[in-house]
Amino acid sequence: MNSIKLTVNGIRVEKEVDDNRRLLDFLREDLRLTGTKEGCSVGECGACTVIVDGKSVCACLLLAAQCDGAEITTIEALAFSKQGRKLQHAFIRHGGVQCGFCTPGVLMSTKALLDSNPHPDDAAIYEALEGNLCRCTGYHPIIKSIKAVLKTP
Repeated sequence: MNSIKLTVNGIRVEKEVDDNRRLLDFLREDLRLTGTKEGCSVGECGACTVIVDGKSVCACLLLAAQCDGAEITTIEALAFSKQGRKLQHAFIRHGGVQCGFCTPGVLMSTKALLDSNPHPDDAAIYEALEGNLCRCTGYHPIIKSIKAVLKTP
């Protein structure tokens, strides 16, 4: 067991976790933040993408104990920021959401991109989404949604 202290969506959390507890399970089961989805469990699909200390990561590949002292942002936090609300509305308006399973991970990858590069070009957008698989939209509506946010003041 490890005692970890971290900040999740702006809230300080202190918990005991097993050595082999994945961050994904910690978020979903211990903190009841179920917006982060489990898809492949091997870091291939991006459904579990969260932001850890400013970088998008697959929560299925990270142990909770590795996040001791980290700042973590999950999809639940997007509704509380102006940028997050813009992203959510653009994805709805431009069809970037189909079945919705990949959407939390795509949104978190996009947020991490825009936090580090507020004016990305197409290549930067494509690179930021490399780790996110979507079987429904063909990516065009997702890209269109992101570009719509870039045009919104």
